[in-house]
Amino acid sequence: QVQLVESGGGLVQPGGSLRLSCAASGFTLDYYAIAWFRQAPGKERDWVSCISSAGGSSTNYADAVKGRFTVSRDNSQNTVYLEMDNLKPEDTALYYCAIDLNSCRPPFRSPANIGISGKGTLVTVSS
Repeated sequence: QVQLVESGGGLVQPGGSLRLSCAASGFTLDYYAIAWFRQAPGKERDWVSCISSAGGSSTNYADAVKGRFTVSRDNSQNTVYLEMDNLKPEDTALYYCAIDLNSCRPPFRSPANIGISGKGTLVTVSS
């Protein structure tokens, strides 16, 4: 079965860190660019970051997370990661990964550039 599965979410205090994982099954992830999105309660989906395929030499970040989040990939594990540091309450959201059909190039938010996605993992930042 072809799918992406996110994990690593949880409750963390402001200023804390989490590492999210996006694991692929049923296909080889290194052929694909991957994007991370998030959706807070009552808000629209928001693009967070992306990483290019294979070696992942190209990464991009939304202004709101730049300097705090780092996307990476381990093709031997068929997994992409999102390291989130200095978390803020406004980072609270359901985070999910998706195949980026535009190879991590703008426009990042176009629905036409989104392939299969996982069901998400919940991140809650609260004291």
